[in-house]
Amino acid sequence: MMAGVPKPATAIAPARSCAYTVLLRVFQHGAYADQALQAESRALDPRDRALAMRLVYGTVQRMDTLDHLIGGLAQRPPERLDPPVLATLRLGLYELLYLRGSPDYAVVGDAVELAKTRARGGHGLVNAVLRRAAREGPGVLLGALTDATPEQAAVKHSHPEWIARMWWRELGAHDARALMAFDNEPGEVALRANTLLSDAAALAAELPVRTHPDPEIPEALVLEEPFDVHGSPLWKAGAFLAQSRAAMLVARTLAPRPGERVLDLCAAPGGKSTHLAALMENRGEVVAVERNQRRAGALVRTAQRLRASAVRVEIADATLSRTDGASFDRVLVDPPCSGLGVLQARPDQRWRATPEATAEMVQAQAAILAVGARALRPGGVLVYSTCTISPTENERLIAAFLDSNPDFSLDDLAAEWPALALSAPGAQPSGAIPAGLLLTLPHRDRTAGFFIARLRRS
Repeated sequence: MMAGVPKPATAIAPARSCAYTVLLRVFQHGAYADQALQAESRALDPRDRALAMRLVYGTVQRMDTLDHLIGGLAQRPPERLDPPVLATLRLGLYELLYLRGSPDYAVVGDAVELAKTRARGGHGLVNAVLRRAAREGPGVLLGALTDATPEQAAVKHSHPEWIARMWWRELGAHDARALMAFDNEPGEVALRANTLLSDAAALAAELPVRTHPDPEIPEALVLEEPFDVHGSPLWKAGAFLAQSRAAMLVARTLAPRPGERVLDLCAAPGGKSTHLAALMENRGEVVAVERNQRRAGALVRTAQRLRASAVRVEIADATLSRTDGASFDRVLVDPPCSGLGVLQARPDQRWRATPEATAEMVQAQAAILAVGARALRPGGVLVYSTCTISPTENERLIAAFLDSNPDFSLDDLAAEWPALALSAPGAQPSGAIPAGLLLTLPHRDRTAGFFIARLRRS
C-alpha cells in the first residue's frame, strides 16, 4: 500500500528511464518499438535490458486498455493530455497493473520524476492518477473489464476493433478471446540449430540455459529461461539462428532435396533461405530475392555467418516476372503481409495494420504468387506462407489462385500435421475454401501464427 512507506529517492531506475525514452519515440514520433529499444538499451546490463523490453512491449501492446483506464482515473480523455504525461501514465499504469514486481511507491515515484523531466507541469496529475490506481489495484480496475462482445474484447485485450471482429467471425468467440489475450504475453524464444555445423542436441549441450526440443522439427530448440541470443559466441560462430518454430515449419514443408534449384521470393532477413540451404546440405542453389538493398545486405551477412554457401542473393522486385522461366524445382512465396500472427514479437504492429493496407497487400501477394508459379517447373512444388491470421491474405487468396490456375493442385498438409490444420469456424464457407491448409495459432500452438499452403504444378 502507499500509506506509511518512505518516499522514493529521486534517482530513476535505469530500466524505467530507458523504457520512457523509447515510449516517447514510439508514441510521439512513430518509431518502431523494437528498433528504438535496441538503440536506447545498449548501455543497460542484461537484467535491466530485459525489464525495459518487458515495460516497452507491454505498454505498447496494452495501449488501448491503459487509455481506457486512464480516461476514467484522470476523468478526461487521454488524447487531451500532454503526450509526455500520457506516456508516463501508460508506463506507470502498465507496471502497476500487469507486472507487480516492484513496490507501488517505487513505480509511482519514478513516474512522477519522469514526468518532471519532459512534461510541463503534469507531474501532479501523474501522481494523483497512479496513486489512485495503486489503491484500487488490478482486481478492481481490470476486473471491471469484460470481453462478451468483439468491441469489449478489443478494449480488454487491447486490439483494434477490426481485428477483434475478424477473429470473432473467423475463429469463433472462444479462440478469438484466447488469441487476443495470448498476444499480450511474452512470446516463445526458439533457436534453429544450424545443421550445416551441428545438430540440436549438440547445440543444447553447449548453451548455458535450459531448452527443450520440438518433436516435429529436429533442429528446433525452445528456450526455457532468458538468454542473450545475439551476445552469445555461439551466435557469432553461426551455430544457430533465432527463429520461431512456425517459421521453421515453412522450410520443412517445402522440403527441398540436395542438388535442387530453389527460389525464395521476398527472402530477407534470411531465416528461411538459410534453413532451405541447411536442409539441402548446401548442395544445389537457393536464389534468395530481396528488393531492398539494405535488407539484401543483411541477408548476405546472415548466409555468410551460417555458412549457407548455397544461398545466392539477388536484388530484384518479386512482383516482376523472371527471365529464367520455369526452371526451379521448388519455390517459396513468403510475401509481405499484415503480420497479425506475430503481434507478440512486434508490439506496435497491431496499431500499424489497417484493413485498407491489408487490401493493398493482397494485390501484391497475388502478384508475387503468380511470379513464383511461373518460375516453377512442371512437377515442381510451391509453398505459399504468411505470418498473419487473415483469411483474405491466406486461404481465400489460395482458393482464388487455384480457380484461375488449373495446372496447380493443393497438397493435403493437414494429413501430415493434423493438429495444425486450418479448420476454424467460418474458415470454409460453403466449401469455397479448400482443405489441407495449415494455420498455427499462438494461443494453441505456443508459437507464431503462420499460414502454409503447398501446391504442385502438374
